[in-house]
Amino acid sequence: MKLRHILVALVSAGFAIAAAAQQPLVLKFSHVVAKDTPKGKASDFFAQRAGELTGGKVKVEVYPNSTLYKDKEEMEALQIGAVQLLAPSLAKFGPLGAREFEVFDLPFIFDNADELHKVTTGPVGQMLLGKLEAKGIKGLAFWDNGFKSFSANKPLRKPEDFKGLKMRIQSSKVLEAQMRSVGAIPQVMAFSEVYQALQTGVVDGTENPHSNLYTQKMHEVQKHMTLTDHGYLGYAVITNKKFWDGLPADVRGQLEQAMKEATEYANKIAREENDSALAKVKAAGKTEVYTPTAAERTALKKAMVKTHEEMTSRIGKETIDTVYKATGFDPAKL
Repeated sequence: MKLRHILVALVSAGFAIAAAAQQPLVLKFSHVVAKDTPKGKASDFFAQRAGELTGGKVKVEVYPNSTLYKDKEEMEALQIGAVQLLAPSLAKFGPLGAREFEVFDLPFIFDNADELHKVTTGPVGQMLLGKLEAKGIKGLAFWDNGFKSFSANKPLRKPEDFKGLKMRIQSSKVLEAQMRSVGAIPQVMAFSEVYQALQTGVVDGTENPHSNLYTQKMHEVQKHMTLTDHGYLGYAVITNKKFWDGLPADVRGQLEQAMKEATEYANKIAREENDSALAKVKAAGKTEVYTPTAAERTALKKAMVKTHEEMTSRIGKETIDTVYKATGFDPAKL
């Protein structure tokens, strides 16, 4: 009888171990924007492909729209292992100590997506992601959101039009300097709080890619938008380095493939979603959308590009010069 009990116990334990082995590895992916933005859709795409490529060994749970963590909380949550994946905007890495990432915040450093991708998909991008490892973070990819436009309740066509306006920005010393370069007053604020702040007049205006502005309904409380494409808003998809390195090699490889596919999808959908959002903003009829002339854009560029030199000691001359070399930008020719 005693032997029989032992055998039953061993068989039961075996079933328990087998059942546990069949349980998928759950990865929590937290982000702060809506599901129907480029980042939201790309996160869901990654979750789907991760499940497919791993044969169900991995389940990615996506938490959009700050439902799990807000802007200021998510990085700490990743570092302590409360979440496994984030896609924070690149402005978030300066406060973390990786100031080189603030090169992406410099106004007018990229004139188009081709110039941008020479950096994000090339050796400069890989060098920047490598800077995060000392912080216990593994950088997996860069995802586009898009180029930013300015919005406010007054027309913004010349540098002097910004004077005295309270303009919402992400937490970034570079973006603070950008706003001050045209006489605006920068106001750091969590993304989830911007609509109400615009509605109540706590801030006068902001800068956003079109998809963020539209999905957060900011166009309902902003009378004017100027299509400046003055700055880039992108994301770095990151994970906890210790967690990532501890994954079985086959699973890690499958997740890397899922991330590669999701990155291609993210950048494609970003272009499409921003074009669609801009069309919807125009159709709503609540915001006057203005395309600056070449001369007006050049005047804004000249006013704001002095931020590059001002931020050299913060970001690093070598990093800025490396980006200049990759894109062909020469501020002396303005």
